[in-house]
Amino acid sequence: MNEIIIPFTKDRLKPCSELYIRVFNSEPWNETWTDHTAVERLTDLLDTPKSLGFLLYDQDNLIGFVAGNSKKSYAGLTFYLAELCISNQIHGKGYGSKLIRHLETELQKRGIQSIYLLTSNGGLAEKFYLKNGYTINEHRIIMNKKL
Repeated sequence: MNEIIIPFTKDRLKPCSELYIRVFNSEPWNETWTDHTAVERLTDLLDTPKSLGFLLYDQDNLIGFVAGNSKKSYAGLTFYLAELCISNQIHGKGYGSKLIRHLETELQKRGIQSIYLLTSNGGLAEKFYLKNGYTINEHRIIMNKKL
């Protein structure tokens, strides 16, 4: 494979939204993203202050991307990982880990000390992040309220 990682920029939004729909509208997520909602989601992410993302290509084929944004806290900058999307056909072959490692290296260069993310309990994503050195935060909980 001839892989390259490049910055996630708005001019690459269309192929990213197409990949996003293919991945998250299929197993195990079974979500219902449309062209409009996927483009809006990724545009919002890229328009967020201090956003950062990377695309993984194999030759001319987009096979994955990672993106989020950093925020200031009392302890410094923290990165909030919003999206990691890898083509369904290559799950489990190390490409997600490659993107995460690239992101972590870039974040360290920028002086960012930690990464936070949300994912489903007990699924493949949780296993992936645990395998890549992430831990379940014992001091935080997720709360929500339906409106």
